[in-house]
Parts: sequence; C-alpha cells; structure tokens
Amino acid sequence: MAPRRPVRTPRRKGAAPTHSGRIRLIGGTYRRRLLPVIDSPGLRPTPDRVRETLFNWLGLHVAGAEVLDLFSGTGALGLEALSRGARHVHLIEQQPRVAECLRSNIATLDASAQATVHIQDALHWLQQPAPAVPFDLVFLDPPFRKALAAPCCQLLEEGGWLSDGAFIYLEVESELAFTPPLHWQLHRETHAGESHGLLFQRNLPDNA
Repeated sequence: MAPRRPVRTPRRKGAAPTHSGRIRLIGGTYRRRLLPVIDSPGLRPTPDRVRETLFNWLGLHVAGAEVLDLFSGTGALGLEALSRGARHVHLIEQQPRVAECLRSNIATLDASAQATVHIQDALHWLQQPAPAVPFDLVFLDPPFRKALAAPCCQLLEEGGWLSDGAFIYLEVESELAFTPPLHWQLHRETHAGESHGLLFQRNLPDNA
C-alpha cells in the first residue's frame, strides 16, 4: 500500500504570513540580525555580496541621510541603511502582506520612529507632491521587464524628490539599456546573475 500523503491545512484568511527564509543585516547597529522574509511571488532580495559592495561604495553618505526604498520588498536595502545610521527610511511596498512583514521587522528592531512603511504602488506614490525635505539616498529595485525603471527615475528627477548630491541605486535586468536622467552621473556599477546594479549621483550645474 502506498504511503498516505500528509494533508496540508490551508492558511486561514487573516492568519500570520508564511515565512520562507531570512535576510541578514551585514553592518551597523543591527549587524548580523536575522529577519524573516515572507513567502511571496516576485520577492528578489539584493544578495549579501552586492549589498556589502554597495554600502562600501556609499561609505559615510548613509549616516544622517533621508532614504527612500522604492519597491522595497524584503526591505533589505532600506533596513541596511537604517542599521548604518540613516536619519529616516521610507519604504514603499504595494503588497499588504509584504508590508505587514516589513512593519513587523521594523518593530523587532525597535526602529518604528526611524522607518515608515507606505502600502502603495511606487509609480503612483511618486506622482504626489514631494516632501519638504528631499531624499539623499534612493534605492530603486523594480520588478524586471515591467518598464518601470525609466518612468520612476524621471519622476524622481522632475518631481523634486532628490537633494542636489543625492545617490540613486538602481537594480535592473542585465539586458536593459538604461539611459539615466540628465545630471545623473554613473558612480559605480556591478553585475550579479541577471541583475545589473548602477549607482548614480545627482550633480546639478552651479547655475541650476
């Protein structure tokens, strides 16, 4: 007789989300802290190696920065910036269950006063008026092959979201030929699998 298969009990509506893994913060105040990652299609956390390289590039520019993490997903980039001394981090996440996990992780770090989660589509969020205090550092990791990188970057540049010397980290599919907005200068870049990471710095001319 064939062994019986275990019966799977479906998750009740409103039950706690299922976690399929963890992210590890690699530097700063929360170094080595492990945080759960929700089991949700499309989540693509930036690998530890790429994150470590990126924050080595950024160096002292993170401490005291106003940070925006668009398409935040697991929050790996935004929470890493928070760990390294960012003044405040705004995390934009469209999926309510993923946002719930982000808020739970922020509470676990006792950092609710320094991080705000917005449950909204990133492109729509950028179409509202920009805050009085612009962002010094932006992480932009949109879903691949959805043609979201260019319009988001254009809204960031034209909508008053960025400080004069802001850094923008963009992660796109490796085959995409991306043209940055005017005044964005490529600072560094890296490749990992099918991902192409580009770190830009916004430099306005003196008479702008």
